[in-house]
Parts: sequence; structure tokens; C-alpha cells
Amino acid sequence: MASAVAWRLYMANMRRICMLDLERPLCVRRRVSFCVALQAGETNVEDVRAQAARNRREMEAAWKRDAIAVMLTTDWTRLRGAAPDVLVDAILAKRNTGTRIEDAPLVIALGPGFDAGVDCHLVIETNRGHDLGRVIAEGCAAPNTGRPGDIAGYTAERVLRSPAAGMFISPLDIGHRVRKGDIVGRVGEMPVAAAIDGVLRGLIGSHTEVRAGMKLGDVDPRGRVEDCDSISDKARAIAGAVLEGILRHYNRPRVPARC
Repeated sequence: MASAVAWRLYMANMRRICMLDLERPLCVRRRVSFCVALQAGETNVEDVRAQAARNRREMEAAWKRDAIAVMLTTDWTRLRGAAPDVLVDAILAKRNTGTRIEDAPLVIALGPGFDAGVDCHLVIETNRGHDLGRVIAEGCAAPNTGRPGDIAGYTAERVLRSPAAGMFISPLDIGHRVRKGDIVGRVGEMPVAAAIDGVLRGLIGSHTEVRAGMKLGDVDPRGRVEDCDSISDKARAIAGAVLEGILRHYNRPRVPARC
């Protein structure tokens, strides 16, 4: 979701973008995630390039190359005077992990766990359905249902979750076709099996430390390998809502001066 937001803002010619992530990113849709740049040095999502940066000089060098800068959260905290015009909390932890409305002139948060007007200026609805992508100026997004969205009639069955805490190891990669019952990987000695037929649309990186119940990946029952390399419909809707929120804030109509 964060990468979809960055991609859409970039395509709207907002080119001074810096993304923050963990040293070991936990994203599953790695083929469309800019965080891959942290390990690879740079990456590309739908013809938009991102470049790893460790300090202000490298961040600005990425911008000069017309690329999105990707930094570790620990590196960002060392940047003195870094004052973004817009901060987007796209952690999707279903709770506020520390974002404050004072962090930027415009703070936008994705999903539940935030109160617009208290924790942030705007909240974006992330729950699939009629209100997906709604920009909320007062109040909260829908509560976390704990149930994945329906794709081709499947919900929880399509999500791969860790059976225990430990090291996840997999010989497979995103785009691999699996059948129900196939072993996708293991956490320690415990197997992680596909519950349905389809394509691995997302998979967390092998040799990642995970906790019990963590999302490790998802199987797309529609089986289109090409979808692994493109931003999803849900992510595009949410990204469009963030763009709308920014334009609402900064493109306010001028009030005519009174004589």
C-alpha cells in the first residue's frame, strides 16, 4: 500500500518522496514494493524507480536522478531539520504506533487505529467495500475485521500465515504456481502449505524472522502471473485517496478579499 501511494504521488509529479522502512522489511508483495531497494540498492515498480539512501546527500541524489528515496527509519531520525510537507502513515498495523498530528502540516493515516482530527488530519478507509478509499476528515476508519478481502470467492484461505515463531525459509518465489496442499516453505520444522490453487502473488523474503500468525504471503486464485508485477486495485484506490487528500489540503480555493 505504501509503495502504491508513493507511485501515485510520483506519477502526479510530486517527486521529492522519501519512504521509510525497517532493516528487514516485512512486505509480502515484494515485486511491487519499493522497500526492495534497501537490499538491492535500487528497484523499479511499474516504470518508477526507487533508490536506497542513507543520509540527506543520498536522498537528494536520488531525487536528482528522478527516483524515490528509500531510507531506514533509523537513518531518517538522524536527519536534522527534516520537515516533510506531508507525512503518510502506511504501516497498516491496525493501530497507531506513534504518529502524531504535529509531525507535519498534513498527516494522513491509512486504515483503522487513527482518529482524524486527533492523531492525524485525514484517515483513508482501507476496508474493501463501498467505502474503500473514502477520505475521512472527522472520525475513524472501519474497525479491523481480521478477515482478508474476498478474491474470486476466497478470503482467509488465500493468505499464508506463520504456524509459529522462527525463521521462515522458502525455495519458491513470487509468481510460482501452487496447488492446494503444496508446501510453500517452513518456519523451523513446521510446514507452510497452500490452502488453495493459484499463483504466489506475495511472499515474504526467505530467511526472515517471523512471529506466530504473521502473514507470510498470499495465493491468488485467479492465477494471472502478470498480476504479480502490477499494483492491485485496492492499493490504487487507497493511493488515489491519499492524492485527493493532499490536493484537498494544498489546493484550497482562495477566498476573495473583501473591499
